[in-house]
Amino acid sequence: MQPTDLFVIGGGPAGLAAAIAARLKGLNVTLADGARPPIDKACGEGLMPDGLAALRSLGVKWDSPPGQSFRGIRFIDRGVSVESSFPEGYALGVRRTVLHSKMVEAATAAGVRMLWGAPVSGIGPEGVSIAGDIVPARWIVGADGFHSRVRRWAGLAAKPPESQRFGFRIHYRVAPWSDCMELHWGAGCQIYVTPIGPQEVCAALISRNPRLRLDEALAQFPQLAARLAGSPRATTERGAVTANRRLPRVYRGNVALIGDASGSVDAITGEGLCLSFHQAIALADSLACGDLARYQAAHRRLARRPTLMSKLMLTMDRRTWLRKPAFRAMAFEPRIFRALLSFHLCAPNFS
Repeated sequence: MQPTDLFVIGGGPAGLAAAIAARLKGLNVTLADGARPPIDKACGEGLMPDGLAALRSLGVKWDSPPGQSFRGIRFIDRGVSVESSFPEGYALGVRRTVLHSKMVEAATAAGVRMLWGAPVSGIGPEGVSIAGDIVPARWIVGADGFHSRVRRWAGLAAKPPESQRFGFRIHYRVAPWSDCMELHWGAGCQIYVTPIGPQEVCAALISRNPRLRLDEALAQFPQLAARLAGSPRATTERGAVTANRRLPRVYRGNVALIGDASGSVDAITGEGLCLSFHQAIALADSLACGDLARYQAAHRRLARRPTLMSKLMLTMDRRTWLRKPAFRAMAFEPRIFRALLSFHLCAPNFS
């Protein structure tokens, strides 16, 4: 098969972002995935302002937003509510499948060669094995998710996750009641509610209990349950695993990892997609220089802030005695929450 400068294994948002960023640096790029678009995954479906800025820098744009914009974040815990608008810009609630389709369009426009329904069976010194053939590649990127085979093939050790939780997502046909993404805190779980259209919201549950589902969890949130009561479900429930995981190395030889394949932060931060877009830009810069050690350093730097925020929020999840006074303090002095949100959304400049 035709040789390529870069072969990306995995066609989700992280893989597409890596492919587009590399094409913008002038590399010849091939991407392969065993699935066919649009590819779905359970997530909160909120793109924060810094994530939208990263997408724009990759050429992923739209004439009119394909979802529902929202102005900020609201935390709710047993009658205590704290909220803040974003320091700059707006966020966008958009279905994962819609985002994926937009990114496929951008990759096509950028000139990425995409092989859908084409699972990769291995990698080696000669290149990538696919459909019984070898595709010669100078660089290989693994963007194949939490249980990455590329990570294993490359011999990049993955430590056990520091924490592992389980997420389940359902779309409801109901008009959003807020111009914020809401995070409802309960006993050992949280429910995100993201407006994703004029008549649709995404509700995503995260907990340590793999058997806990949204219907059961809603009993802890009577106000939210009342808002969703009687609303038709637009989709069936879909699940995913989320975790804090850090790899000692994210590259070996000519193979680099990106997205959840390269480590992850708990979904409580809402940073997974945004982080992978930042990684893609850093990776493309490193590939253009021919030095993956630069990507390793950038990857570690990019992970620091979301990892810190994840640990802080998971501490509040485990210690109700700490969360309750913290929320009351933020409700009494809103600038504390504004400062935390501003720190959480601090991101590289994409101008």
